[in-house]
Amino acid sequence: MDFFTSHTKRPIRLKASTRKWAWESLHGKYGTEAMQTPFLDVLDNAFDKWDNYDKYDYMIELCAKNAPIRICDEELVCGSATLGASIWHQIPIRRNGQAVFSSVSHLTIDYYTTLNRGVDYYEQSVKERLKDKSLGKEQVRFLQSLLHVIKCLRLYHERYLKATKDVRPQIYENLLQVPFKPARNFYEAVQSLWFIFSFVRLCGNWPGIGRIDWLLGEYLDRDLQSGVLNLKQAREILASFFIKGTEWIQKDTPLGTGDAQHYQNIVLSGIDEDNKDVTNKVTYLVLDIIEELGISDFPITVRINENTPNKLLDKVAKVMRHGGGIVAIYNEPLILKALTNFGYSLKDARAFANDGCWEVQIPGKTYFTYCPFDSLALLQKQTLKNYENVKFDTFEQLYNEYLKDLEHQIYDIYKSHQDKYVVPSSDWGMERTVPTSVVSLFENGCIEKARSYFNLGPTYNVISPHIGGIADTVNSLYAIKKIVFEEKKVTFNELMNALKNNWNGYEDLQNKIKICKFYGTDNNEVDEIYSSLLHDFYLICQKHDENAKNFNFRFPAGVSTFGREINWMPDRLATAQGSKAGTILAGNTSPTPGTDTDGATAVIKSYCKADLSEMVTGAALDLKIAPSTLSGENGITVLKSLIRSFIKLGGYFLQIDTVNANTLKKAQQTPNEYKTLSVRVSGWNARFITLTKEWQDMIIQRTEHNL
Repeated sequence: MDFFTSHTKRPIRLKASTRKWAWESLHGKYGTEAMQTPFLDVLDNAFDKWDNYDKYDYMIELCAKNAPIRICDEELVCGSATLGASIWHQIPIRRNGQAVFSSVSHLTIDYYTTLNRGVDYYEQSVKERLKDKSLGKEQVRFLQSLLHVIKCLRLYHERYLKATKDVRPQIYENLLQVPFKPARNFYEAVQSLWFIFSFVRLCGNWPGIGRIDWLLGEYLDRDLQSGVLNLKQAREILASFFIKGTEWIQKDTPLGTGDAQHYQNIVLSGIDEDNKDVTNKVTYLVLDIIEELGISDFPITVRINENTPNKLLDKVAKVMRHGGGIVAIYNEPLILKALTNFGYSLKDARAFANDGCWEVQIPGKTYFTYCPFDSLALLQKQTLKNYENVKFDTFEQLYNEYLKDLEHQIYDIYKSHQDKYVVPSSDWGMERTVPTSVVSLFENGCIEKARSYFNLGPTYNVISPHIGGIADTVNSLYAIKKIVFEEKKVTFNELMNALKNNWNGYEDLQNKIKICKFYGTDNNEVDEIYSSLLHDFYLICQKHDENAKNFNFRFPAGVSTFGREINWMPDRLATAQGSKAGTILAGNTSPTPGTDTDGATAVIKSYCKADLSEMVTGAALDLKIAPSTLSGENGITVLKSLIRSFIKLGGYFLQIDTVNANTLKKAQQTPNEYKTLSVRVSGWNARFITLTKEWQDMIIQRTEHNL
């Protein structure tokens, strides 16, 4: 029963029965069970005549009353999202065979209030808010729906109390207090956190977890000091949380962008609102569990700063060395600068986590959506007009024309969202949309404003344009500048003809271009274009953000593809950097595959030459490191040094994977032998064998660096 590793065998700390349970779950036992009951059906014929809130409330109650109950033999906390359609990002209720409402993701809800005050506090707050006679009828209806969510949560809770009372008295006793009352100890806190998370997931939503060590650390410290439990017992309790988080893995997952893509990210370490280091025993327990079991369903990002304990960095490097890309890095000082420069208070900025993927947000206070677009297609089809009847006399003329097209692209994103979310109505002030009461209950601002998550209810409402294909756009611009305007090896028209012909008949020119030092090689010439383009993108977003403030939302810049280089591939033409149409190109802020020829340090140096604090919601760098270079203590030292350099040079977010291409190719040939092999895809991890061939090839083609 070995869990996959790119290094030597993983350590063994947990009980054999716990490890067996983890093995069964990672091999799809519980996800397959969930798919046996994917939906519950609405049978009431009056349903079709109800308004959206009545439908929504009825559906949530159906989930709470009728979802199958699951109590695993080895679990220490209870609650399960047992309806399979939740895995598909929808409320798992259907009418006449059709899903009724989709659900919510890309958020981390407020667990802190539940742990410290209990759900009863929310109930009191809603009832108090309903006393306001100035509320419109839609606002009243929204608040009533929040109370209904609490009622449904009680039904769900009562069913688990009944199910555990006789057969699992330890779980039963631990569930009596939480989540309605404050957690009094570590065991109750873990149960409270899991129970809310599982209920929100049962209703089809995909919330992140956020800063789990900050949430749970003080409970554990108190219990260890008082002798209520020891570290070994605490590890078993927390392992139960993590193993239950794999309950959506299926034995035969339909191939796609990978399983485990449910945005349940965890953030560790960093400073708290009072500038104190959060790192605690929970931080290390989480890393212990991941190091042992290789569970990738909770991608973990560690907030690193100049004062991060060497002990923690050592542990992070050891976990990374096993592969799977499960642990990533945030540059905490740079992100705090980004958030405070953008206007967040220092207190809120210090609380940052993410949306369950890697885009930074303030947990429990943020509505978030990102709007990705292909900067390369914009260059090829708009600025260069599909390489037909286009001419520029200077590089500056070309670049300025591209910026105009970029401005139009960003304006279209801004205008579409302003029109969508800011439509006046009689007493609501907002366009009425799909109810989101389950998540709205746990988002600060929604009760106070009597507005839902989708209707500017949260404290912060963020719509973030994300530029994609940045490396390919930069490389293409650089190639044109160098070959046409500086070295004058070809005319602009000759290059356009070569691109129009997909490089066929122009192979000599193509080969000359391919030996250029592109983005990712620490070449200042190309990196200047990269940093200028990101800065200009930021300025365009900043201009629209000033107007967005008038409509109570924000418009920060970010960089990502999240694997869309696969989706964009068929619509892209041959590139001026030498690639043919239909080639898989760069992901996120990473170099184009095969062009990062000068090592990992050169990649980081190129990436960090932009002021990445201007990319407020994030700019991810993906690195694949050869496992053979990480052996022994020297391997740990080198990996720690790489992380420290990333922080010092001004990186934002670093995703490292340490599996080699040969292993991945073997997994393509004999997938059943690699069931637990996880890879970092983008903001999520996935079992490699659940990816389509295209997605697998994308991972394989990433340059493998030696350190």
